[in-house]
Parts: sequence; C-alpha cells; structure tokens
Amino acid sequence: MADDDWRIRIEVEEEEHATGLLERLGGDLDSEARELAKELESHRLAVSRDGDTVFVYAATRAAAEHAHAVVKAELRQQGFAARTSRVEHWLDEEDRWDDEPPGETWEEEELDRGYAPWEVRVECPSRQEARDLAERLEAEGYKPERRFHYLIVGTASREDADALATRLHGEVEGGGELVWETSPANPFAIFGGIGL
Repeated sequence: MADDDWRIRIEVEEEEHATGLLERLGGDLDSEARELAKELESHRLAVSRDGDTVFVYAATRAAAEHAHAVVKAELRQQGFAARTSRVEHWLDEEDRWDDEPPGETWEEEELDRGYAPWEVRVECPSRQEARDLAERLEAEGYKPERRFHYLIVGTASREDADALATRLHGEVEGGGELVWETSPANPFAIFGGIGL
C-alpha cells in the first residue's frame, strides 16, 4: 500500500461556497463531475474544509489529478469563484507540502538565537595544548570555549561538527541549550561525568 499523501487545495471567495462545495463533493455532484468521479470510487478520497478553503486528499498523484478534474468541473457548473492549486505532495522529511517554502530548521533557529546547534568536545593532554588548539581554531574562524584542558567548539551543522570531530579526535553533541535540557541538575556531566 502506498504511504504517500497528495492533495489539492480549493480556495473559494465566500465561506458558504466552501460549505456548499464540501457537501457537493460528498455525493451531490453535477452530471459532468459525477461522470468524472466514477473512476475515483475505489480510491476513498478525504475531503475537509478550513474556513473558505477545501482540501481533497489522495493516496496517489493520479487520483489527486483525477480529483482535480472533478473539482474543476463542479466549480464550472456551480459558478463559484475559486482558485485551485496544482497537485501538492507531502514531503515527510521536511514536514511540509512541496508548494510551501521550507521553514527554518532547528539548527537555523539556534543560530538565530546566538547558539551553536552542534558542539565538538575535545579533551587535550594539557592546558597548554588546549590553549594552542583554541588559538588555531580561532584563526580558522571558530569560537572555542576552553575550560582547563577541555575545548568546546560550536558548529552550524551536524556535518561540520562531524568533520571537525574527526580532525580533532573529539565527540559531537547537540549544542546550545540542548546540553542543559539534557542534564539540568549537573551541567558538568557534558564531559562524561567528571563533575559528579
């Protein structure tokens, strides 16, 4: 069974037309639309309304395109002023329909708030080596935090953190406030529990 979601969106000018369209799609179609809809009988489409917008959901692109033709035929017959979208597809990985602009990722939100979303934690053999490494990283544009012989280096993405951790033999963890949310009673636990 397909695990995709497809839809069309119909925006009518008056909310009562949306109610009327919803009712008509539920079974009282005009003859042209009824003829087109015969092929959709086994597809079990879902129809909903939000204010003056009606949504028709389908499991396949073909069913959504066919439903689009049915809706357009019904709108022509009823004379409703409406705009229909193209067939839209749900992008599960991005949590949005493909016609919607991508939203900010949580990483971008953390950066906007002044926090590094990912951190590389490095334990150096000595304080001096930690100080030297911190200076080299600053020259590369990083802003490392040094505590004794430990460094915390923030990065903008998981990929950047992985690459830096490989180079520095460090460990990658969620950055910014995520560390404190994970272990609010003991913030020193971020280095493997040395602050017990």
